[in-house]
Amino acid sequence: MTRQQNHSSPLHATVPRELAGRRLDQVLGQLFRDYSRTRLQDWVRQGRVWVDDAPCQVRQRLHGGEQLRVEPLHEAADDWLPEALDLDIHYCDPHLLVINKPPGLVVHPGAGNARGTLLNALLHFDPELASLPRAGIVHRLDKNTSGLLVVARTLECQTHLSRMIAARQVTREYDALVHGHPPAQGSIDQPIGRHLRHRTRMAIRVQGQGKPARTHYHRLARFTAHSHLALSLETGRTHQIRVHLSHIGHPLVGDPDYPGRRP
Repeated sequence: MTRQQNHSSPLHATVPRELAGRRLDQVLGQLFRDYSRTRLQDWVRQGRVWVDDAPCQVRQRLHGGEQLRVEPLHEAADDWLPEALDLDIHYCDPHLLVINKPPGLVVHPGAGNARGTLLNALLHFDPELASLPRAGIVHRLDKNTSGLLVVARTLECQTHLSRMIAARQVTREYDALVHGHPPAQGSIDQPIGRHLRHRTRMAIRVQGQGKPARTHYHRLARFTAHSHLALSLETGRTHQIRVHLSHIGHPLVGDPDYPGRRP
């Protein structure tokens, strides 16, 4: 697959005296808030940032008063094909979309799923999304999970949404039907990492080998052999809810990958 690149007009700024002594990447993040610090750091390493018309380093200290020049380079979504797939759009404006993803729909193309994904459908709905990384997708849901997804339609919106998610200013809530009857409410705080034998699955890993993961839940309804839970996440690890619920002995009903001890 080829990757498109879009060049924008150079950005200019003078380093304020109050930021004297700060690192270049920190100052760039303060002055060019429409871009993530990671993207700005990449541009420094690619030689697309100059301090007083001279090459620079990510961690160099600034004294204040320097002239900064940044030449943005936006990497577009991979050259995936647009497809006319049905989209359940809950909200739409010039800046973002809110999509209700049905179960069974893969969000992003990958191995074995080059076609028929949400990204393919988004590129057909709005061809301008091809100019954005991942076609504006800022978070994902598992293939068999349904729910609302926010998609950015501008680079500025994508950057702001990504920052909000990283700062945990966006809450994500889920409903789940599970086996058995867990306590009326609780939290699961267990690190998650790649499964040692099944590389497509995740597992609870000892501290230091997995990434921190925390899930909170409370019971909405209790049935004869099952419970309806509302869950919220502090972190967004791959398969987090499924792994955590299986770990406490209350796996999701119908989950073939994390059934726990239940058939």
